[in-house]
Amino acid sequence: MPECLIDAAVGGVPIQVLRSGAAADPVLLPEARWRRWAEANGFKGKAGQLCLLPDADGGLECVVFAYDPTEAPWCFAGLAAALPDGRYRLRGDLDPWTKGQCALGWLLAGYRFERYKAAEPGGAQLVWPTGCERAEVERLASAVALVRDLINTPAEDMGPGTLGGIAENLGRTYGAEVTSWVGNDLLDANFPMVHTVGRAAEDPPRLVALRWGSAGPHLALVGKGVCFDSGGLDIKTAEGMKLMKKDMGGAAHALGLARLIMDARLPLRLTLVLPIVENAIAGNAFRPLDVLTARDGSSVEVGNTDAEGRLILADAIAYACESEPDLLIDFATLTGAARVALGTEIPALFTNDDWVAERWQAFGIQEKDPVWRLPLHRDYRRHLDSKIADIHSTGEDRFGGAIMAALFLQHFLPEGQVWAHLDLMAWNRSARPGRPLGGEAMGLRAAYAMIKQWCENKTGG
Repeated sequence: MPECLIDAAVGGVPIQVLRSGAAADPVLLPEARWRRWAEANGFKGKAGQLCLLPDADGGLECVVFAYDPTEAPWCFAGLAAALPDGRYRLRGDLDPWTKGQCALGWLLAGYRFERYKAAEPGGAQLVWPTGCERAEVERLASAVALVRDLINTPAEDMGPGTLGGIAENLGRTYGAEVTSWVGNDLLDANFPMVHTVGRAAEDPPRLVALRWGSAGPHLALVGKGVCFDSGGLDIKTAEGMKLMKKDMGGAAHALGLARLIMDARLPLRLTLVLPIVENAIAGNAFRPLDVLTARDGSSVEVGNTDAEGRLILADAIAYACESEPDLLIDFATLTGAARVALGTEIPALFTNDDWVAERWQAFGIQEKDPVWRLPLHRDYRRHLDSKIADIHSTGEDRFGGAIMAALFLQHFLPEGQVWAHLDLMAWNRSARPGRPLGGEAMGLRAAYAMIKQWCENKTGG
């Protein structure tokens, strides 16, 4: 956890937080000289506006900040980045939600990836606000940091063995039952497509499964763990390959969400399944138009070796469904088509359950962590028909690629299985307050909020 939030009994420049439009409210700005100074400096209480109020000696006496609640926590991340170095504390009668959002934004703004390069010292420090849900704020910030760290780490240091070990250690930390299959063990355990996709890499493929909890509704999480994607024999261009260390972003999200759930001790049973590979090129690499046999027995004609993520997910989803979860969610950096449809900042949500879609999208708006539902258009399933196998992995139609990928995954679900699939970028292409360039958790906080409500509904809590 970054040291931008601290415990301190005294000290700290007060920050008067105002809702946008309340600049001249004498209750919120009781000192007339403060109101005069704010007015003289053009402070009108617009969302995101900041005003530094001096004392009689020219020092900093108070900070006034106007915020829009619909922009939290990112507006508070912007505040943390804009303030001079020093110690600050919130002033006034703020509700617990606002205090928590401020603390979360501050922590997210304090994130630095420091494995290879130390961050610059200094920065604004906030005294922990009293009355906020501190444990929950820390839990959320830690999960986001975990996802970012995993994605930011280059493939040389985040290969299948390393990522699998991190998942195993996380499970043991929280008392989960941990099972791993590595290399040829995948064939013995009937994960043939995970083995096929990863067999050309020096670091062998694996599948890691965690089981946690003994009572309550059953949630299964699956995450695509392609630690690096060359494209296989359908090799990517140099530019297309450049960011492929992030192709395990789905596994990173599933791990971050599992950590949130276990740390909060939500009253549910959790199954986490991570198929982890490197899609490399060697003499034993799989080929276009190979026909593979999936875990569920389906024959799969390979349309393109660069569409490998859906193959390993198919085995993992089939395995997760064998324990009959009440809800299954998979996360994957799966298609460029989803980015074309929605841009890089909004993950594409596919689900066969309207409640999951409505609540995940609603919490995405509330938490400023958006997702957007795209259709599982059944008529497009015909494009995945194969003349020689049960299903084609990509189909021949180049349009609607995100929908095609989701429909392919849906093929491996048993009838009646409630399921959601999030196709995400997992990467910030530019920096914004609290969201630095690099790996990013997308839809994660909204998913956690949705799952908490789902769990309450299932348990009658």
